[in-house]
Amino acid sequence: MWFSREAQALEALPKDEAIGGRMDIFGIKTLLICALIFIPFEHLFAERPQKIFRKGLGVDLLYLMFNAFVIKVAMVIMAAGILGVVAILIPRSVTQAVSGQPIWLQVAEITLVTDIGVYWAHRAFHKIPALWKFHAVHHGIEELDWLGAFHSHPVDAIVTKAISLTPILLLGFSEGAIAVFSFIYLGHTMLVHSNLRIPFGPLKWLIAGPQFHRWHHANQREAYDKNFAGQLPFLDLVFGTYNATGDKVPDKYGVDDPIPSTYFGQVGYPFMPRKKPSDRVAPGPETRQPASTEHGPLPPVLPDIGGIA
Repeated sequence: MWFSREAQALEALPKDEAIGGRMDIFGIKTLLICALIFIPFEHLFAERPQKIFRKGLGVDLLYLMFNAFVIKVAMVIMAAGILGVVAILIPRSVTQAVSGQPIWLQVAEITLVTDIGVYWAHRAFHKIPALWKFHAVHHGIEELDWLGAFHSHPVDAIVTKAISLTPILLLGFSEGAIAVFSFIYLGHTMLVHSNLRIPFGPLKWLIAGPQFHRWHHANQREAYDKNFAGQLPFLDLVFGTYNATGDKVPDKYGVDDPIPSTYFGQVGYPFMPRKKPSDRVAPGPETRQPASTEHGPLPPVLPDIGGIA
């Protein structure tokens, strides 16, 4: 029974999510193709001066390769379990009606449903102390570019994907629609993390761009706990977390948390015990640590997800 469900899960997931779908389980092809696209454009239309071989580049490459494998394994296991639930609880008429819609309509619905999941998962990773330690790893990026899309703790990435994709698998959206959405989402996620200056004009309320998301990563008070949506900024408008910044560029990115500089240090960071209150420096008025904010590193008394980000 398990092997049967696993086979179904491989078919239900888009081919870049299925371990057996492609041999590129560590994302090498993805890396090369995306590098050929984004590196030249980031050089020609850079938002801020930044070297290609910037600080943290090697760690980001490790995230891309190792997370690609770990997340694919987790998604197959999750999909197999969900398909078992679907077979028992969801009427076949529902899944047939959903999968029978035009592809473009399915993709639009998937985008809306998943981004609502991403929004609330993302907000939870900022609000709940135990989760922030995982998500702080993503916010630890100090020089932001397209590779930042892959710089997420595996727990952050898996939880966010599970929350956002479970309704899609339960409702029975077609494999083709999920594949189209996955392709669009991957490109869009790299775009919003990129070091590109691209004016979106009036579309900025509908489609997230680099300017929208870099003001989520900014280590400045006005940016804390804002712009949680992955693709649809109007969700932040609806829920009161939109940060309108015009054309301003953040002074800096990152967090004040003591995030390790190595890949394995960052993966282990959320599991390390916090220091006692007496060992911590009292936060000043301009640090990212006020106890009243959702986003800041957590107060001493305590315990994410990148999205599908």
